[in-house]
Amino acid sequence: MIGVYGGLLDKFPAGAWMNRALTLRTGQCHVQRYMKPLLQRIERGELDPTRVITHRLPLDEAERGFELFKNKQDNCEKVALKP
Repeated sequence: MIGVYGGLLDKFPAGAWMNRALTLRTGQCHVQRYMKPLLQRIERGELDPTRVITHRLPLDEAERGFELFKNKQDNCEKVALKP
């Protein structure tokens, strides 16, 4: 799991994970280290992040977007909010 430390996990299926003999590794995401180079590559057209955006909503629908993402409704992967 790559990301930012989120504290205690709730409803994590540890039993299913252990029964399948899976290995779980974690680590902090070095956002500060990679953000500037990634943005530069996007600006140069080397990377196209739009393929991960599944929903585009106006800012006033942010709560709906959060619910879509949180509950993985409508095949939601990433919500982009437009001001």
